Amino acid sequence: MQVVSKERKFETLSYLPPLSDAQISKQIQYVIDQGFFPCVEFNETSNPEEYYWTMWKLPLFNANSAQEVLSEVQACRSAFSNCYIRVVAFDNIRQCQVTSFIVHKPNRF
Repeated sequence: MQVVSKERKFETLSYLPPLSDAQISKQIQYVIDQGFFPCVEFNETSNPEEYYWTMWKLPLFNANSAQEVLSEVQACRSAFSNCYIRVVAFDNIRQCQVTSFIVHKPNRF
């Protein structure tokens, strides 16, 4: 019998092994295909009480491909490697956030 390790869980997809860039790209492409607008955010902690993360840039309203968003994720990783980074998707019809998932965890964890 395998026991689940006591690793801290974060948001959507956190029970999976860390996603590769190809897997992140597929998730981002799904967000774009649904008509949602992706955004990259970062924060020093991932506590559930932290509702407000810092946006890397404005939401990527004109993103047509996952590669555009992934390049922003990689730029954010290089600038803030000591922070948690997540991709958030916004729905312009319902005016709310519909999903988010962690794409980078700092090594200090």
